Amino acid sequence: MSRPTADIPQMKLRPSTRPDPAEVPGLRWGVLGAGWIASELVHALEVGEHGSTRQQVVAVGSRDLGRAEAFVAEHCRAHAREHGPVRAYGSYEELVLAPDVDVVYVASPHSEHLEHALLAVRAGKHVLVEKAFTADAGQARALVTAIREAGVFGMEAMWSRFLPHYDVVRETIAAGLLGEVTTVLADHGQRLWPGGPRRLADPDLAGGSLRDLGIYPLSLASMVLGGIESVAAVGTPTDEGVDARVAMAVRGPSGAVGALSCDMSTRTPTTASINGTWARIEIDGDFYAPTTIRLAGSDGVVLDEIVSDPFEMHRGLRHEACEVARRVLAGETESPLMPLDESVRLMEVMDEVRAAVS
Repeated sequence: MSRPTADIPQMKLRPSTRPDPAEVPGLRWGVLGAGWIASELVHALEVGEHGSTRQQVVAVGSRDLGRAEAFVAEHCRAHAREHGPVRAYGSYEELVLAPDVDVVYVASPHSEHLEHALLAVRAGKHVLVEKAFTADAGQARALVTAIREAGVFGMEAMWSRFLPHYDVVRETIAAGLLGEVTTVLADHGQRLWPGGPRRLADPDLAGGSLRDLGIYPLSLASMVLGGIESVAAVGTPTDEGVDARVAMAVRGPSGAVGALSCDMSTRTPTTASINGTWARIEIDGDFYAPTTIRLAGSDGVVLDEIVSDPFEMHRGLRHEACEVARRVLAGETESPLMPLDESVRLMEVMDEVRAAVS
């Protein structure tokens, strides 16, 4: 069924309702891990020319004190100028016990997420755990149980969920502008193997394309479809036994479906579309990061377009941190935009996919 012609002038993307990160009250952050993604969060939270937050990085922990000190010297200068010295710790235990740390960002490899998040939770700290949440669904369930028993806030760091253009997607679908959503299409391929980070090739470090790349199209599909009820998959494992590439077909509770893929051996368009009976939303590559989003009618004519601020690409992680701060300061223990039970379900889906591919 086509959208009535009289309604076309109102066919506009709905604006984002996400708060300005500069207006969200701050928490004091401890960063567990001293790798690349940890540095990205630290820089996203600092006060800068193209945006600011009130979040404070106060401590960084590594298993190696020298590495933690080098990280602080290289990446925390802006925080030190704005808020005072950032401490370096040579153990994760010291970091989570620091009395001035409100929330711990777990930025270690997937294989270590459960152990390191539990350290923080048992110390009474709130936790933001880098995606994918854990190595498997059993670990995810154990972590969620611990978070709830401790009464602290916990969330998977699926940063895309909190970006303004994802909010446009949610608001536009909620306004009914697409009609009935029927299909989600999304791919995510990066040239990361062979020759990339060793952890991606190592089964002992929960390597493979699915946890690093496939989580993005899966999370988008789950958000749009209202959950994933079933999944079927094919793929190709590496010689070491991790998934190199995967194609997935998923179905949501309404009967809408998704065609999703990930590949760590090649660069793909990394685009997405959400297709309804009246219209569709197209998200340019990289769909999971700040980018251009447009609304097209059933005839393919573009009705509206929003272009993300290019500077947001380098500061986008601040939105997930500010979501943590908002919820913690409101006395909440999880986010409705990335509920703990959904993180568990996504891990269950990925377990099913890996079993089919192995």
